Amino acid sequence: MRNNIAHLLALGILPTLSLAARNCAASSTTFQYRILEVRYDSPEPTNPNNLSTIAVALGSSTTPIYECVAQWPESWAGWYQGGTNIIWSDCIWTGAGSGADKTVSLAVDWKTKNFYLTHTFDCSDQAGTEGLATGVIPLSIQCSPDPEGSGTTYCTPSPAPNGGRPDIRINTSISPVPSTPSTKTCEAVTSTYQSWSIENWLRSYEIAPGTFTPKKGTDTGPAFSLRSLGSPKGVVLTCVTEEDKDGVFAGGCVSVREAKTNGRFRFDSRLNLLSVDQVWDCGDGTIQDVTGVAYFQATCDRGFNSDLFTCTSTPVWLGTKTV
Repeated sequence: MRNNIAHLLALGILPTLSLAARNCAASSTTFQYRILEVRYDSPEPTNPNNLSTIAVALGSSTTPIYECVAQWPESWAGWYQGGTNIIWSDCIWTGAGSGADKTVSLAVDWKTKNFYLTHTFDCSDQAGTEGLATGVIPLSIQCSPDPEGSGTTYCTPSPAPNGGRPDIRINTSISPVPSTPSTKTCEAVTSTYQSWSIENWLRSYEIAPGTFTPKKGTDTGPAFSLRSLGSPKGVVLTCVTEEDKDGVFAGGCVSVREAKTNGRFRFDSRLNLLSVDQVWDCGDGTIQDVTGVAYFQATCDRGFNSDLFTCTSTPVWLGTKTV
């Protein structure tokens, strides 16, 4: 879906998103999105990747403004490797109308059917800063076998009492974001929600005609920046690939300005899953660390008359624990 929309934008078929700003001063300020469509599909029995797919359409009325898609192994149920880190996915602007948000992201706990939503935006009352709003809603879901006999199961929201489409609305509220962590204490890290903006994503590889996997030795793995949300001068980590094990890339993240923090990442190109760990030296003999995981799909363009593909992405929000 990301590739299709990005292609339309490049052709000028869709208008450029015009962002408004939101007031970030009042912690009691709330926003609302309508959940217009939800569909979960279990893995196909004949497909060896064993991936479940969740697709969600968000809007302010009856028109989808953002579309969110994620995949994960069925047994994980929305949690990275079935553990304690939920998997966030970026929501793509459809081009239908304008929005006030820079990024919109979704995570789903399929065990409890809780849906988590976050969005970031410029603050109208604090020039040069970004706000973060978060929300969660439990959904009533009904599942049925595929009528075409594929052996899969699909799930959608339960109908309204009158049998019609349910009116589902998720409210979000302003979440505190951290300033630059102190070198003497990790209070700023532990007392506020940690998240990043993934920026300047770049990866390239070669694929021979008629094949679907990169030529051996041609995949550079990703390089990108991690910008902590918070003050206008948030800490920025530069991340580069250091090793490749059969399409699973790992690397380090360093800051040129803040020596008290660094990070590591792991990107599984087969599952499109990015895991990031950031560590702070609190200056008092203790260490604080956080982990974020995202289902990450970049836009990959093939060079003219070439086997070289170059992958880039607009900024994507990456959260840590559930909000």
